[in-house]
Amino acid sequence: MNFHIIIPAHNEEDYIGKTLESLAQQTLLPKAVVIVNDNSTDSTQNIAENYASKHEWISVINSASSDKHLPGSKIIKAFNKGLHSLSEDFDIICKFDADLIFPVNYLEKISNHFKSNPKLGMASGFCYIEKDNAWILENLTNKDHIRGALKAYRKDCFNQIGQLKPSMGWDTVDELLAKYNGWEILTDESLHVKHLKPTGQSYNKASKYLQGEAMYKMRYGFWITLISALKLAYKKRNFQMFRDYMSGYFKAKSNNVEFLVSEEEGKFIRDLRWKGIKTKFSN
Repeated sequence: MNFHIIIPAHNEEDYIGKTLESLAQQTLLPKAVVIVNDNSTDSTQNIAENYASKHEWISVINSASSDKHLPGSKIIKAFNKGLHSLSEDFDIICKFDADLIFPVNYLEKISNHFKSNPKLGMASGFCYIEKDNAWILENLTNKDHIRGALKAYRKDCFNQIGQLKPSMGWDTVDELLAKYNGWEILTDESLHVKHLKPTGQSYNKASKYLQGEAMYKMRYGFWITLISALKLAYKKRNFQMFRDYMSGYFKAKSNNVEFLVSEEEGKFIRDLRWKGIKTKFSN
C-alpha cells in the first residue's frame, strides 16, 4: 500500500531528524513524506532539507502562519498545505508529529492491518514517553482512541469524513465521523512509538478555552461536556482546566459558533458517547 505522510513542524530542531531517520529505516518505505515547515525560527528547515536531499521521497514546503500555538487550526492548516502539494495517488494518508520515533516495522504492520480488513478506516500504534529512564505508555486517552500525533487514514475514509477540520477537536471528530460512516478503527498495542515531547507542553492562555469550544462544536451537549471536562481535568490533575473547558463551551454557545457536524451526526456522536459513559459506569 502507498503511504503519503504529512508532518507539520514548528521549531522541532531537537526532534525532527530522529523522526525522519526512523521513517527512512522503515521495512516498508512511504511513497512520499512532506514536511511543512510552519514558520520555524530554528534549524528545522535545514534539517528537513538535508533529509530531502538524501531521499527523493522526502520534500519540504514552507508555510508562514502565525507563531502562536493554537491547537487544531494551526496544525491542520499546515497539514492541508502539505496535502495540496501531493498527488492523489495514495492508499493511506498519515498526519504525523515531528517528535516521534517509529519502530522499523511500523508502516508495514499498519499496511497489513488495512490490507486484511477493507472496513478499517483508521489505524495506529501507541505513544510512549520517557519517564525515569524507561519508556511508558502516554496514558492520556482510552486505548481505542488514535492520538493526534500519529493518524493514518484509508483514502476513502479520509474523504468521506470531509478530511481534517482546522479546529481544536479535529482528532476526536475524525474518529466519530469515521464510525458514523461505518468505518472501523484499530490501535495496535504491539507498535510502540516514542513520543519525544509529551502532549500538553504548549498549553497556553490563547488555547485554554478551545477544548470546551470543541465539545460544543461536536454537539456534545451540556452533560457530556461536563463529564468529559471533569475527566480530562482529573487526568491532568488541574481543576482550573475544568473551569476553562466549561467557560469555552458556554462562550461558544452564547456566540452561536458554527458546528463541526450535522444534527444527524451530532445525535450519533451523543448516543455513542452516552453508550461509552454507561459502559464505564457499569464495569
